[in-house]
Amino acid sequence: MNNIAHNLEHLHEEIRSVCKTSGRNPSDICLIAVSKTKPAGLIKEAYDAGQMDIGESYVQEFLEKESSDQLSELPIRWHFIGHLQSNKVKDIVSKVSLVHSIDKLGTAEELSKRASRKNIIVDYLVEINTSGEVSKFGLPPDELLPKAAHFFNLPNIRLRGLMTIASPDRKKARYEFRMLADLLEQLREASPDPVLLTELSMGMSQDYDIAIEEGATMIRIGTAIFGSRQR
Repeated sequence: MNNIAHNLEHLHEEIRSVCKTSGRNPSDICLIAVSKTKPAGLIKEAYDAGQMDIGESYVQEFLEKESSDQLSELPIRWHFIGHLQSNKVKDIVSKVSLVHSIDKLGTAEELSKRASRKNIIVDYLVEINTSGEVSKFGLPPDELLPKAAHFFNLPNIRLRGLMTIASPDRKKARYEFRMLADLLEQLREASPDPVLLTELSMGMSQDYDIAIEEGATMIRIGTAIFGSRQR
């Protein structure tokens, strides 16, 4: 068994364990393998081990991998999880299953415009800066609800939930995950179609267990699957 397959198997065992102790159903957790800076060959190994959901953070790197000989014909569910500038939306709009990192209304508007031109529906999450760190992207928590109606009314895109990158401190991370879950509940109450708002994308290699305990439906794991990044 190769290392990536072994890492995935171990990770699924850990997810099942956390779900058992926290009363969650493992089938409600989507594991996204974060492959930024990793070559297409390693993504193919993960795919061969049963990993369908792959997350990328850089537009150009994603485009190169998505169109590579090793991956272009595979039914991978690509997730864009990195900061997305409005002028890059056109490059990925029809190539990803979910955009996790819409951090401002203007970017959502651009996503809507590009999806409308292609006559497709694109699912997305709003990224929330739950830690308040100026170095992180994301909509401030107190700006979400006042802008919610604008997000809901954009054509050809569907708001499916929220995403955050938590503080490295695990105690702070738990508080921030709980904040995101509370925000999603408030967003549902304001939504004309609350059944669509199902996703909480939160938790990475160092804190996914806490994220699951606090309601994550998607966890984004890189290092625990592929090993340390080179940059």
